[in-house]
Amino acid sequence: MIPRKWKMYVKMYWVKLAIIAAILLVIVLAVVGLNSLESYYRNITLATMPVNLLMVALNAVIFVFMYMSFMKGGFSKLSNKLRVHGDFVNVKWSDVIGMENVKEEAMEVVQLIRDRARVKKIGGKILRGILMFGPPGCGKTYLAKAIATEAGMPFVSMSGSEFVEIFVGVGAARVRGLFKKARELAYGHGGCIIFIDELDAIARKRVFSAFGGTEETNSTQNQLLAEMDGLQELKDKHGNPSPEQNVIVIGATNAPEDTIDRALRRPGRFDRIVYIEKPGLEDREKLFAYYLTKVESDRSLDVGRLARKAVYKSPADIENIVKEAALIATKNDRDKVTLKDISEAMERIDIGLKRKLNMTPHERETTACHEAGHAVVLYILHPTNDVFKISIIPRKDTLGVTYSQPKEELYSYTKDKLLADIKVDLAGYVAEKMRFGVTSTGVAGDFKDAMRIAHFMVWSLGMSDAGFLGDYTVIPESQISEDMKERLNQETDKIFKRCIKEVDELLIKEKPILERLISELLSKEELEYDEVEAIFNEFGKTHMKRAW
Repeated sequence: MIPRKWKMYVKMYWVKLAIIAAILLVIVLAVVGLNSLESYYRNITLATMPVNLLMVALNAVIFVFMYMSFMKGGFSKLSNKLRVHGDFVNVKWSDVIGMENVKEEAMEVVQLIRDRARVKKIGGKILRGILMFGPPGCGKTYLAKAIATEAGMPFVSMSGSEFVEIFVGVGAARVRGLFKKARELAYGHGGCIIFIDELDAIARKRVFSAFGGTEETNSTQNQLLAEMDGLQELKDKHGNPSPEQNVIVIGATNAPEDTIDRALRRPGRFDRIVYIEKPGLEDREKLFAYYLTKVESDRSLDVGRLARKAVYKSPADIENIVKEAALIATKNDRDKVTLKDISEAMERIDIGLKRKLNMTPHERETTACHEAGHAVVLYILHPTNDVFKISIIPRKDTLGVTYSQPKEELYSYTKDKLLADIKVDLAGYVAEKMRFGVTSTGVAGDFKDAMRIAHFMVWSLGMSDAGFLGDYTVIPESQISEDMKERLNQETDKIFKRCIKEVDELLIKEKPILERLISELLSKEELEYDEVEAIFNEFGKTHMKRAW
């Protein structure tokens, strides 16, 4: 009996095999024919054969050019060719780091894939699709490869953007080609996993024209819907489920869930939705420990401390930090990555590279005053963030920065936290006004952030003193009376002015600390966490020490 894998290869490459067989047959017939000729005619035939072959090739090229140019819309049709390869990826479960919670859910999916025969026997539903939502750099592609490895299936992958073309029908054709390839692999190996990255490129809510036309992505998505439905209908000649139906589609996107068309999200297509979040503290420790083994690093590095400094960082961010730290260490002629290198790498990534600007003494003093104001209010009033660094060295588009870090991950914010954010934003303006009597353009970004938060609190969160509950932003603007808009804006203004008043009172009270920070910044240009902590401790301001 012919092995199933041989049948698979014949089905996949029968055209190539037929062409090779035909060429071999022609060669054999040509040799036999030449041997039957007299030597004189045989020599003439062999002498003219190269010229004949050249003329045939030239005629073929001219024919293809004319055909593609005048009958098939030009060479753009060549882009219809699907180039996708299925293979067994070797990403083991242990290689997936920093996603422990998601791995548990994904392992359940793997078990369902492995036991699909038993699931079918008891009348259960075989998984057809898994949809992954999560921010960029959190390992969606890596997790999909690990699922394929653990399930023992070949892995076929494409990006959603590869289906998008301006030519009508190209995307749908590529979807058909992708599933055809996957079914052939499933026939030979008992199953196959299709991975479509950036699925939102073809899976957004369909748009229909009032004049009867549709967008090209609509036809691509419709074909995807039809192919995923077709997976449930394949039968062999005995009426049993065909191995070709064991195709599982894994889609990944960082777009919001409600942007994906509901037809794709319904059961029977993408049966499981997996939500991938940025790693927590323990996962970040594992990530730092893993990536530090890839470089020469100081053994005294405390991965726990690094993990606490990297709140809200994705696995890709942490990998980038370690690689950037290795470059910094090399640049500074160090053989090992140290804590200083990693700290500088974080700063480069988060707040940008240092720039050399010849600021006037007054600009430097204004910048120092501005950043010192931020730092005092942040240190004393903010309930969740710490001062990580203060600098008056220009970075990106700013002349200075007060770099703050949250103490731990927060997934929802209280009114106290939002008010503290506003006060920190306004502190630079108040400090400049207090010291110089006028302010600079450096307050523009701070005002923008503070106003956005205050507006959000009043219009969307019901956090005004007047008790306006509800989210007024969902109501069409034309349906809100001018009087109500005015009252809401007045509440926003009240929050703004009250925060400025409290910041002004605090900075007047803590003026000695403010002046000390200004002096130190003008002298050193940058103050690290421990230096800031020491200054506040001198003035009797302490809070729980954190191991930065």
